[in-house]
Amino acid sequence: MEIGFHWEVLDPKNPFMEVTTAVALLVYATAVVFATKWLYNLMRSKGLKHNVAVYYNRKVIHVFAGGVVALLVPFLFTSPILPFIIAMILAFFTYLPHRNGKLMYWFQVKENMFEVNFCIMWGVSVFLAWFLFGNPVYALVPVLFMAFGDAITGVVRNTLFKRRTKSWWGNLAMFAVCAPIGFLLLHSWWGVAIAALASFAEHFEFKPIDDNVLISASSFTAVLLLKALVI
Repeated sequence: MEIGFHWEVLDPKNPFMEVTTAVALLVYATAVVFATKWLYNLMRSKGLKHNVAVYYNRKVIHVFAGGVVALLVPFLFTSPILPFIIAMILAFFTYLPHRNGKLMYWFQVKENMFEVNFCIMWGVSVFLAWFLFGNPVYALVPVLFMAFGDAITGVVRNTLFKRRTKSWWGNLAMFAVCAPIGFLLLHSWWGVAIAALASFAEHFEFKPIDDNVLISASSFTAVLLLKALVI
């Protein structure tokens, strides 16, 4: 499909079924968040420090809430409206503990609200890509880079340094994960190039703009330019 305003995708073809599915996925994502509380306790019992357990949990949520749900979106929905709403609900409920000063300590930290950014960018990326390209597959590029790619950077850095920090080793690991995703989704080596761009962008953050914003924004913009100029 050509780039443009694909208004037709804003109309779910099976509203009842898709609303039911959206509720089920919202419950699933919430269950993942609270399941990591058990995982936090397990890691702490094994001697891991609080900040290490928290950071691992954030990446587990990236994969199993953000990544798995994103993979299901093209198969379960005919419109980006409901996935966008799910993401905004999750953004609101992850923001509230920061607002009220009652953090979900097993994955949230006072220093930043980057998990809120993740939810927002997930929803915005899915909505904009699907709306502009008319195809949900293109929406997966920025979202999966953010969910799976950024997750592996965190696992690598947490394992090596036992704290939240930036390291090019993490970025190399991200590229190793994102390159095949980009190639498979875009059926082109351009997907690998975009994976390299997103992996480079992840290394930086300019609070309140974090790596979630930079990964999704850079990869979405690259896909937009690719569609406009190349394919």
